Amino acid sequence: MRAYDCDVLVVGGGIVGLSTAYAITRARPGTHVVVLEKEPGPALHQTGRNSGVIHSGIYYSPGSLKARFAVRGAAEMVEFCAEHGLPHEITGKLIVAADHEELPRLHALVQRGRENGVPVRELGPAQIAEYEPHVRGVGAIHVGSTGVCDYGAVARRLARLAEDAGASVRYGAQVQVIGRRGAAVAVRTGLGEVLRARTLVNCAGLHSDRVARLAGDDPGVRIVPFRGEYFELPTGRTDLVRGLVYPVPDPAFPFLGVHLTRGIDGTVHLGPNAVPALAREGYGRTTLRPGELAGTVSWPGSWQLARRHWRYGAGEVRRSLSKRAFTEAARRLLPEVTPEDLIPAPSGVRAQAVLRDGTLVDDFLFAESPRMVHVLNAPSPAATAALPIGREVARRALRAMEAA
Repeated sequence: MRAYDCDVLVVGGGIVGLSTAYAITRARPGTHVVVLEKEPGPALHQTGRNSGVIHSGIYYSPGSLKARFAVRGAAEMVEFCAEHGLPHEITGKLIVAADHEELPRLHALVQRGRENGVPVRELGPAQIAEYEPHVRGVGAIHVGSTGVCDYGAVARRLARLAEDAGASVRYGAQVQVIGRRGAAVAVRTGLGEVLRARTLVNCAGLHSDRVARLAGDDPGVRIVPFRGEYFELPTGRTDLVRGLVYPVPDPAFPFLGVHLTRGIDGTVHLGPNAVPALAREGYGRTTLRPGELAGTVSWPGSWQLARRHWRYGAGEVRRSLSKRAFTEAARRLLPEVTPEDLIPAPSGVRAQAVLRDGTLVDDFLFAESPRMVHVLNAPSPAATAALPIGREVARRALRAMEAA
C-alpha cells in the first residue's frame, strides 16, 4: 500500500481552494495536489453567487490582510482576466453620502483609501451626476480602480490551470471523515474513497468550521450564514445605473448596505439585504436544515451577536419582508426607483465567522495544526484577492508538509 495518495488535499472547490491548488503547482512543480469538491462542479456557492465586483481595498483597516490582499489582488485579477480572455471591465465606483451626517465617515474613507494606496477622488453633488446622472447625494468618492468580472469563469480557469499542471479536481466528493494516521492525513469521501495525504488544506467556506472539527481541531469560531437578498432592474430601466454605486458603510457592521451593481452581463442588481439564513446553503427563505440551525442557535456568539446588533438586524429583516421598505433604502441613492422596478434575483449566502463572545471576525482567519491548514474566514473581498490568498495558503501548506 502506498504511504500517500497525494501530497496535498484541498477541501473545497471554490475560488480560494482552486487558487490554492494552482499556487502550489506553480510554487513547487511536481507536488501532487487533489481538490475535493462536494458539488458537481466548481464555484457553485459563494464564488458563483456574488456580485462579481473587483473590490479596490478602500474599506479595510490599513495593514490588515484584507487591505493588503485586496489592493494587490484587484490588480492581479484584472491582469489574470486579460491574460486568459475572461470577461471583465474597469467601471469605477461611487461611494455616496446620502445626507450630511454621513460626510465625516465619507471623509474618513478618503483617508483610509489613501493609506491603502487606493486612488480616490472626492466629488460634490454636481460631480456625482457626471458619473451617475440618476444618483443623488451630498458628496461622494470616486474609486477608479474598481471593476467587475465573472468569478465563476475565473474559478473554472484556475481549475483547468491546476489540472494542466498535474493537480486532480474531483467533484461529487464530499468529505465525511478526516483522521491523522501516523505521518499522513486520511480522508474518506461520500463515494467511499479513502485518500492519504501529507497535508490537508481546508477551504470549505460555508462548512470550514465543520471540516476543522472533523479533523479534530477546535476552530474557535462558528460559521453563521447570512443570506444576501437581491433584486434586479428590468431591461428597460437598467440605464438608471451606469456602474457601481455604494452607500457609506456603517463601521459597526461588516455588511456594506444596499448598493447598485451593474454586472459584467449588463444586469443591474440592487442589494444585498443581509438576513440570517436557516441553513448554510439557505438560498431560499424556506430552506431549513434543522441540524445546521441548531448549531447556529446553540453557539453563544450567535446570541451575543443578536443582542449587540438587534436594531441593525431588525432593519434588514424589515427590508426582507417588505419590498416597499427595500425600495426606501434603495431610493436614498437612486430616487427614481419604484417597487415595480424590482424583480427578485437569486440570493447568495455569506459564511461569516463569529467568535464565542459574538464578535464578527472581520479579517481573513487562518489556523494551523500538524499537517493541516484551515481557512476559517474568507469574507469579501476573498474573490477579488483570490490569487494572493491562494499563494498565502499555499505557502502555509508547503511549510506544513515540510514540517511533517
